Amino acid sequence: MEIIDRAVNKNPDIDLDPRTLGFGKYFTANMFTSRWTPDQGWQNSCIEPYAPFSMDPASLVLHYGQEVFEGLKAFRHEDGSIHLFRPEYNCERLNRSARRLCMPELNVQANLEAMKRLVELEQDWVPGGEGALYLRPNMIATEAVLGVRSSTEYLYYIILSPVGSYFKDGWKPVKIATSQDFVRACKGGMGEAKTAGNYAASLLAQKTASESGCEQVLWLDAQERRYVEEMGGMNVMFVVDGVVCTAPLGGTILSGGTRDSIRILCEDHGVGFEERQLAIDEVLSGVAEGRVTEIFACGTAAVVTPVGMILHKGQQHEVPVGGPESITSTLYRTLCDIQRGRAEDRHNWLVRVV
Repeated sequence: MEIIDRAVNKNPDIDLDPRTLGFGKYFTANMFTSRWTPDQGWQNSCIEPYAPFSMDPASLVLHYGQEVFEGLKAFRHEDGSIHLFRPEYNCERLNRSARRLCMPELNVQANLEAMKRLVELEQDWVPGGEGALYLRPNMIATEAVLGVRSSTEYLYYIILSPVGSYFKDGWKPVKIATSQDFVRACKGGMGEAKTAGNYAASLLAQKTASESGCEQVLWLDAQERRYVEEMGGMNVMFVVDGVVCTAPLGGTILSGGTRDSIRILCEDHGVGFEERQLAIDEVLSGVAEGRVTEIFACGTAAVVTPVGMILHKGQQHEVPVGGPESITSTLYRTLCDIQRGRAEDRHNWLVRVV
């Protein structure tokens, strides 16, 4: 992929202190764009100034939601070098999502090169300390026609955002609420694709959870409303009798890079890891009986975040939160240390940019 350079050199005009950055509020001076047509494939790949798009009002993405996206991070190490964390995983997952929505795939290595070029250009925007530069690749259908079918034209772009903690209170226990009235995804649907429609479907339940004093929704399965699946924007895991348990993918759950990293880190630490259906009743009785000793969310944005309370059918269930030697804390610390170059990268997850 030939990349045209039309970038502007603009230093950060914001304070890059991770404690005040928040998440997804600010964007770097440049972005990457590329367009696709059946005859020419991906073309006009360019790094150019960040700016609004001009779109035809009939663009298919605006009417039928043909869109997929990704999220990953670049980290600044103490020696000043900058590294992406498992970017090939995200490139491959983007292609899986694209196949599900009848969209064109991108060459993984070409996509990775575009990410690296853009991050290298914007390296001054990468926060130090506990901050990161968040990458948001996105693909949208741009053909202007009204009709329920796949588009023949697409725009792919990457934007960058310097970020701090996803949750406003940082690494503190969050409160989550099950949803009795809504479901996120069902078998045969698009739950395994990272696409805007899945998140739009979650917003009303998220609003209801927020009104109840909770930060996230804990989704139950669509058929029986019995088994836990994932949270609003991340996977969820339960420590049951010392074993980390999480729901199997099965087509309704997004395959998370952090989820997969946790699986591998559990093996490294000699902690059991199991994918199985886990009923909400088993979770709550396990908490009451002391068998479920920890619950945590995991994802690119949130990394690893402990859960301190589950609201289910109007009743609050307090969840124990362990100390610095708990499984949750250990996994969080290990993952962050690898990402930030403070621990050995045994699995070759880091890709150096500069």
